[in-house]
Amino acid sequence: MKKLTRKQGLAIAAIVIAGLLFSSVVLLGGREGSEAAHSEGGHTEGKHEEDGQTGDKHDGDTHAEAGHKEDGHKEDGHKDGHKEKAPEGEGKKADGHAHEGGEGGHADEDKVSLSEAQLRDAGVVLQEAGPAKLRASSQFQGEIRFDEDRTAHVVPRLAGVAEAVPARLGQTVKQGDVLAVIASPALSELRSELLAAQRRREAARVSFERERKLWQEKISAEQDYLQAQTQLQEAEIALANAAQKLSAVGAGPGTKGLNRFELRAPFAGTVVEKHLSLGEAVKEDASIFTLSDLRSVWAEFNVAPKDLATVRVGQQVEVSSTAFEGRTTGTVAYVGALLGEQTRTARARVVLANPGGAWRPGLFVTVSVLGAEEDVPLAVSADAVQTVEDRAVVFKAVEDGLVATPVKLGRSDGRMVVVLEGLAAGDRVATGNTFVLKSELGKAGAEHSH
Repeated sequence: MKKLTRKQGLAIAAIVIAGLLFSSVVLLGGREGSEAAHSEGGHTEGKHEEDGQTGDKHDGDTHAEAGHKEDGHKEDGHKDGHKEKAPEGEGKKADGHAHEGGEGGHADEDKVSLSEAQLRDAGVVLQEAGPAKLRASSQFQGEIRFDEDRTAHVVPRLAGVAEAVPARLGQTVKQGDVLAVIASPALSELRSELLAAQRRREAARVSFERERKLWQEKISAEQDYLQAQTQLQEAEIALANAAQKLSAVGAGPGTKGLNRFELRAPFAGTVVEKHLSLGEAVKEDASIFTLSDLRSVWAEFNVAPKDLATVRVGQQVEVSSTAFEGRTTGTVAYVGALLGEQTRTARARVVLANPGGAWRPGLFVTVSVLGAEEDVPLAVSADAVQTVEDRAVVFKAVEDGLVATPVKLGRSDGRMVVVLEGLAAGDRVATGNTFVLKSELGKAGAEHSH
């Protein structure tokens, strides 16, 4: 290999140095350009992002305004739709027609079409509403009870065994009828005592007659006569005592057996309780029958102290019950002088005649204590009022039937009721069997609903 000269080496070194310098310049220029470009690009992107956000905001506002305008159009359209669907004049007319139709249907439902002949057959009578006289009354809740003056708890008064029990529960018996037959050893002893007393009296009478005859004939001494007289008197006393013992237990001498005891009814009445069966052993104080004369009963009720001034003995009352349509009158027979310890009320009593037996003990009743009469401007019979759908109504006569008319009622004395609203004087209303009209009204309503 040929050795380089010095000039050639210097030339090659100069070339290498020039290349390195050139490379350094190129590299530095590229880095500065890249940093400048990067800096300029970041600024541009940030600007674009700000522009984008601003654009989004502008777009959102624009969209919101557009939506608001669309909603506004929709609201306007909705309003316009309402106006088009139900114009003001036509809406009122339509409502008016609907209201009139509703009233007409309601009037038909409250109307009963019956001829006068049908009303007569049903027992319905038309009466005019107008002025009337009402008796002020105070109402009390009470209960029908047995007339304790005509009620007996029958006891045998002798221990024994029931041989026969002919009386039945609920049977009406007469005074002296046999209720039961009891075999009693105690009765046998009493009757035996009576028979012995009768025999001793007969013997004492015979002895007395003999001694008297002998004394009169001067055969025997007077002392024997007086002794025989004393023995006769003692025998008569013993006989009377034995008879009184039998009478005290309600037994007689007896003809069918010394121990046979016939328990008889003390008065006419009804067997309301029975506690005896055939073959049952009974004690002398056992209540085996309760007998009551139901032709007379008591209506008892409690009176609070504030009402004692209005409830007095002898005051007229009217007794009624919701169990049936019956009413009866009576007078206050008793007002308690003391207040009950538990109720703090006084007990009052009304004696009621009960010939038909309708007022049964245990029945709850309303006792109206009547006061003075008072004039009222407008009243109807209490029978005219019925309850329809929790409303008090009366059936008012119209041209082609009867209409159930709601009324506002005032006080009532049981026969008449004051009308405060709903009727005028002279209106004819149905009285009597108005429940028939209520039934017809229900049928008409059912047909109308179908």
